Amino acid sequence: MDLQTKREAIVELADQLGITVRVAPLGGDGGGIAIIKGTKVLFIDASADLATQCERSLADLAQIPEIHNIYVRPELREELDRARAD
Repeated sequence: MDLQTKREAIVELADQLGITVRVAPLGGDGGGIAIIKGTKVLFIDASADLATQCERSLADLAQIPEIHNIYVRPELREELDRARAD
């Protein structure tokens, strides 16, 4: 899966989990999940390269317990499992 497709799959996954996604320039760190007024928001850093955006987003999504209750593409599931193990 190329990085653009992976990022699109990550956005779809966040949507399935009820997480709002915002893409904004954040300085190149890659973003992450924040809770704003009780709503989970996944920030994707438009200043970061696609690899960093995907890595950072997957690391945060891997910590969401509900991730086990929904279908995730197998190649994405493997990366979530690795991120959770780290």
